[in-house]
Amino acid sequence: MAEPLEALVSRLIELSTPEPDTTARRLPPERELGEALEMSRGALREQLAVLERLGFLYRTQGRGTYLDAPGDDFVRSWFTISRQLGHLTDQQFARSRMLLEETVAEAAASLVTDEQIALLRSDVDRMIEATRAGDHEAALEADVTFHSRLNAIVDDPIFRLMHEGFSHVLREAIRTRRLQAIAVEEPDEHGVRNTDSVHYAVVDALVSRDPEAARRAMHQHFVDWLRLGVDAH
Repeated sequence: MAEPLEALVSRLIELSTPEPDTTARRLPPERELGEALEMSRGALREQLAVLERLGFLYRTQGRGTYLDAPGDDFVRSWFTISRQLGHLTDQQFARSRMLLEETVAEAAASLVTDEQIALLRSDVDRMIEATRAGDHEAALEADVTFHSRLNAIVDDPIFRLMHEGFSHVLREAIRTRRLQAIAVEEPDEHGVRNTDSVHYAVVDALVSRDPEAARRAMHQHFVDWLRLGVDAH
């Protein structure tokens, strides 16, 4: 009986060779692997194919086979297919993203630089100007960029994968919900809607390097959406 996949990976790591300056590990040829693992080549190929489908193994023509961590596509596909199967709902994705974004904002307050703050403020400026001009696609891109930039400041690989997965799955929902919010929200005397300007509060908290204020500001960002009668985006 074949070994469980996790146990197989542990053995493959032991038998592999680290690639310099990367997280990848080069595997020996299949014949050598099969002998070391006491597996038939057919059984080994079947297990390696599973790892390849999961994104943990890739082959380079003329160079060999490598173990490595999967990229963002793996998480995006897992989230997308889980949503398609009804295993995860948009409401669950939205709630999880809200919790993630609050945590990221809190962590970013202790790490952000003045240059990064300027870029975040510029994202909000672009968001506002695009909404004023009726260019809702550009406003969406500025919104997504703002949140992605916050994640990049924290630079946590697990948070990054989760953010990319959530953003990919919810992208169309975010677009629709932005349009719904803008349709019911009254602009201020300068033509600015709270949907966009609420992001300034997050930036201001980052300027103060106040983690709790950053968390509260991000939480308010989502609460405001709920008050408009749409789900948090």
